[in-house]
Order: sequence, then structure tokens, then C-alpha cells
Amino acid sequence: MAFALARTVIPAFAAATALALAACGGDSGAVDGRSAYEREGDFARGSADAPVVMIEYASTACGGCAAFHAGVHPTLNQYIEDGTLRLVFREMLTGSAELALAGFMLARCAGEDRYFDVLDVLFEQQQAIFMAAQQGRARQQFQTIASSAGLSDAEFRACMSDESAVTEINESNQRAARDGINSTPSFIINGVRVEPNRAPDGSGVVYFAGNTPIEDEQGTIPAQFTGDSFARIIEYFRSRAEE
Repeated sequence: MAFALARTVIPAFAAATALALAACGGDSGAVDGRSAYEREGDFARGSADAPVVMIEYASTACGGCAAFHAGVHPTLNQYIEDGTLRLVFREMLTGSAELALAGFMLARCAGEDRYFDVLDVLFEQQQAIFMAAQQGRARQQFQTIASSAGLSDAEFRACMSDESAVTEINESNQRAARDGINSTPSFIINGVRVEPNRAPDGSGVVYFAGNTPIEDEQGTIPAQFTGDSFARIIEYFRSRAEE
């Protein structure tokens, strides 16, 4: 799957000035159960002491994010389970802002322990949600997902009217803009922005860490949403963290 991005579409947020990347942490290690790269409001999986901390900015209504989830998350899960990777998730409202907001509200209502489980379902059922929305049935689709997550109809209704959650998700989106993030999915790994760019020799699009192409013994890493590309990226950062 080629690298695909979704742009922010909410005028109030798109107008925000894109700043240089805010400081995302340092080398001080885990504090209070969080890595040094995290902040209040983040959702995370994996050991806080993992040598590689990957921040993912994404939206449940972003097609590229769903492709990334399908193609790469199984590999990320392996690194999370063996203690190599901590995955930090930051919510953005790209794609359909209304559908993204509803999805994140639902994931939050499921509780912190099940937040990522509901995200999995939202990405897996993204096309079904889009089709339901075209037919005016998006709420019913979300209610079905809520039921599968153990929420009653009353809890679902309360969830969808939670103004505090709306405020927190909007703030997450605004902070991402202040971080200089204007597309999803976007990644920061161990404090370094990782994104696709044209290879120096013009041979194709590869992943860069900051201004430097990411290279290993196989060469530069193709900018693709595959487990292989991201396994190589994780190993690249792990080797440097261990130096």
C-alpha cells in the first residue's frame, strides 16, 4: 500500500498556524508510567521503558489511517508485546470531522482499557461507517459497535452527548496543528519526525527521519504502509537507542 495522507478539513483548525515541532520529550526515561515523549491526554500501549516510542497522529475517518492500521499494526503489536515499542496515539479530526469525532467519543466511552480495541473495530469497519453515513445511518452503525463493546443504549446516548469529550478531542486536534502536523497518519519516533520524501538519487519515495533518509543494510526504506517497512524503521531507532 503506497503512502496516503488525509488533510485536516475543519476550517477553525486548518487555519491554525503550523509551528515547528514542539518538544516531544527528552532522554530522561519513563516517569509516572509514561515515556518521556508523552503528554497529558495521550493514549498509549506498551512498556513506558521501551527503547522505541512511536507517536501516531491519526483519525478514525482517514482512509490512509485505516490502510496503515491494516498493513502495519500487526507488526507494531509484535514489537509492543516484546517490549521494544511503546505506541502513543493522538487524535486528529481529518477526513469527515463529524465521523472522526463520533468514533473517538465512542472509543473513549469504552474506557481506557478498551480504547484501542474499539479503535481497531472503527478502522476495520471504516468503509461500512462511510456507507452508512451516506445513507443517513451512521448513528446506527456506531450504536452497533458500541453494543459490541459492552455499552448499553443509554450509555451510548450519554456517550454521544458528552461535551467534555468533544472539548478534549478538539483540543487534541488543535495541539496536533500546533505541533506542525497537518496530515494523517503522521509519526514521531523517539522525538524525530518520520515522513516520506523523494530519495536523494530520485529513485522513489522513501522514509526520512528529519532531513535524513532512513537506511539499513538493505538500503533506504520504501515509504509504504507495510509491516516490513515499519519493522525496519523500528529496528533503525532501536539500534540507535542502544548505542
